[in-house]
Amino acid sequence: MTANIFNQNSFDRRDFLKISAGTAALALAGGLLPAVAHAEGGLVALVHTQSAGDSGPVDTMIANLKKLSEEKGFEYRAVYAQDPATYETIFRTLCDAGATVIVSTFNEVAEPFKALAPLYPEIKWIQLFGDPMEPAIQNVVTVSYDYYLGCYLSGIFAGRMSKSGKVGFIGGISIPPINADFNAVKAGALSINPQATVTVAFAGSFQDPAKGQEIAAQMFNDGIDFIQTDSAATDAGIIAAANEKEGRIVSVLDKAQFPQGPKSISSIVQLDFGVSLYNEVTKALGPDWKGGTHEKTGLETGVIDFIVSPLFLEQGPADVVAKIKDIMPEIEAAKKGILDGSITVPFNTTI
Repeated sequence: MTANIFNQNSFDRRDFLKISAGTAALALAGGLLPAVAHAEGGLVALVHTQSAGDSGPVDTMIANLKKLSEEKGFEYRAVYAQDPATYETIFRTLCDAGATVIVSTFNEVAEPFKALAPLYPEIKWIQLFGDPMEPAIQNVVTVSYDYYLGCYLSGIFAGRMSKSGKVGFIGGISIPPINADFNAVKAGALSINPQATVTVAFAGSFQDPAKGQEIAAQMFNDGIDFIQTDSAATDAGIIAAANEKEGRIVSVLDKAQFPQGPKSISSIVQLDFGVSLYNEVTKALGPDWKGGTHEKTGLETGVIDFIVSPLFLEQGPADVVAKIKDIMPEIEAAKKGILDGSITVPFNTTI
């Protein structure tokens, strides 16, 4: 079983659909339905609203969906929904093609979920990185992530690591969860160095590496020597800027990014969308799945964490590596404090 992006050459043309102006055509085959009928677990579809191919969250979700399909014996499809105007059409077509579970990403799919889930009550809908449905829909589960807690740990790390006392944060778009991530980095850094400055900037997109590189280069030129990213594919440009000169350090989002900057990427604030998808689909395929719920995922699950890059420990400057090893017990103590409630990190969405 393979993860196929829907395209007009993959399927029988009799079910060909044309989507709105400016978007690519989708072709959904009559050939898809026999595949669903013969798959033990039916069809599980992932509709991702950011592109794959950047060693980021979408790639890990597709890889984990493929892994689970091999373990559980279901057919799967991964579909890139680039244009919001196509979301509802894509979801409806998957419903009509026999999907049993539909997973999608981020808040922008909330309205199509609200429109379609009640019309297809037999389908289990999962929204990763979504707010609670108001009112709840009985066949929809939304999942949110306390990513800001990992960002607080990164802030402590940055406060110790930065030689200049100047820390940067680059997000994709200013939305409440990412604003909270910035504020958590800032709070963590200031808890270590009250004189530190933490500067925030937004690229305006999660898929603009050129803009990310431009912003990061300016930050580094202004004396910032540590940047925490929160911008998905835009991260590639931030990493490129860090790689231009020694002494520039970034903390990014995904383990797969470590090879992109073995001497500049010190760490990640992990949000393992792949593991989250794997866990949520596993539950949806089981007999005890319950919709109409909202799940919060934090440090205790392993989906959220702060992790140092093993490549940086091998290839980074010896003095910096030694400093990291001295810092990590403090990070672990802070993580324990968050988990036992002795450290409270506010969820502050105000910039």
